Amino acid sequence: MHSIWNYKETWLHRVNPSLKLICSIVLFFVVLLTDNINVLINLTAAQLALLLCFSGQPIRRLALMFLPFGLLFVSSSMSMMMFGKGDTVWIQWGLVRISEESFFRGLHIGLKTVNMALMGLMFALTTQPVALFYSLMQQCKLPPKYAYSFMAALRLMPIMAGEFRTLGMALKVRGVERKVGLRGFYETLRLYSVPLLAQSIRRAQRIAVAMEAKRFSMARARTYYYRIGFSAGDAFLLLYLTGMLAAALYAGLHFPYFHIGDVRYKVN
Repeated sequence: MHSIWNYKETWLHRVNPSLKLICSIVLFFVVLLTDNINVLINLTAAQLALLLCFSGQPIRRLALMFLPFGLLFVSSSMSMMMFGKGDTVWIQWGLVRISEESFFRGLHIGLKTVNMALMGLMFALTTQPVALFYSLMQQCKLPPKYAYSFMAALRLMPIMAGEFRTLGMALKVRGVERKVGLRGFYETLRLYSVPLLAQSIRRAQRIAVAMEAKRFSMARARTYYYRIGFSAGDAFLLLYLTGMLAAALYAGLHFPYFHIGDVRYKVN
């Protein structure tokens, strides 16, 4: 499995996870409040370049990950393009009414969707969950009992998936067949949910007792196995994002791709 998901570590992987999370939140609001489609195109291109060059993932793998983004772009933009308001009508057929204004608003919404998907993908591909929680504890002062609880939950998910497969094989060996219809769905849900819920309660109880024995509920200074700090990559990321925003704004206002800027509909 490691050979399948291998990647090349870049400077972006070494950026402080808390800083990366804050930058992603700031970018989210910047994209959300951007109404100029020319500026938004530049932001999309800059984020796409950052993902392609510094995510450390092979191009073929990134191309497969982009397929759902293409579906999101089409589904979110087409509804606004075909049914939005506008004065300069291009095509009208029944309920479908495509105008110049609705076309650019649909393209604008699709680009916002892609931007937010790129932000999430970049953060997920370059951030280790354990490093993120350690950084939240050390830099953002998240209480350890919450951070370690989240990490324990992440570790338990593969265990629960394995138990689900084992339970399914055990029921198959015993000759239990799935029935069709609403009653069959209820029986299947009962056969799976009760044993899995009982196992989860016992496991959660053991983890709670172990955390209590380690004094996770006490408000006191703790030592950490991993020390997460800052590096030159953090400064480079801030410089890149600041330059990206400034360049996208300047180029979008002075060298626009389309004659329309603000895509918000204005009633004449």
